[in-house]
Amino acid sequence: MIIHTTTFLSGFEFPWDMSLIPEYFPVFYKPALMTLQITTFGILMGLILGLFAALLRISKFKILSAPARAYIWAIRGTPLLLQLLFIYFGLVNVVDIPRIPAAIIALGIHNGAYIAEIFRGSILAVDRGQREAAYSLGMTPWLAMKRIILPQAFKRSVPPLGNQFIIALKDSSLASAASVPELLLQARQLGSSTFSYMEMLFIAGIYYLIMTTALTFMVGRLEKRLSISDHRV
Repeated sequence: MIIHTTTFLSGFEFPWDMSLIPEYFPVFYKPALMTLQITTFGILMGLILGLFAALLRISKFKILSAPARAYIWAIRGTPLLLQLLFIYFGLVNVVDIPRIPAAIIALGIHNGAYIAEIFRGSILAVDRGQREAAYSLGMTPWLAMKRIILPQAFKRSVPPLGNQFIIALKDSSLASAASVPELLLQARQLGSSTFSYMEMLFIAGIYYLIMTTALTFMVGRLEKRLSISDHRV
């Protein structure tokens, strides 16, 4: 095996073959799309589960709030990798779940618990007087929640939701444990075949930085847009 070295600065040998990076960079395009795919569907599933769990969590009825509490407690208390392996391998005797749907389900369930707490905090942060004013106008609790509370809670939840989305994007790398052809698995496979692990991991890192930067920018634009609409009101 030949180890390529490139002179870096004076008297220092950089142990990476940097010529491999432009050569293999396009190879990571499809795995990057897979990463975006499982992240997007995982986030969408997490948003639905999170909102539903948050509404149950703030319910005055224990028969509704108790399952939501248990769900949030169990998911936040165990690692995502364990949840992914449990869904992919542990439930195989009950139902056969392909690897990509298993990764999406695991990511959605995991993010749903954290998003539920984000939504719950944002809902409780809305001034109680607005809820009472809605009731005085003849609105039902559900109508007040839908038209008055949730729109304001959503605006408050945008910054923490953006952070959670970025975490979800990076957590998608754990799907490689279920052989999902995403960025990290591609880097590991190419690293083992070319004996250039650091170069392949470096390329994967660039893709992650590009995607997280784009996501941060979009969330920032959305946050700014919502704040401008508040000022106009």
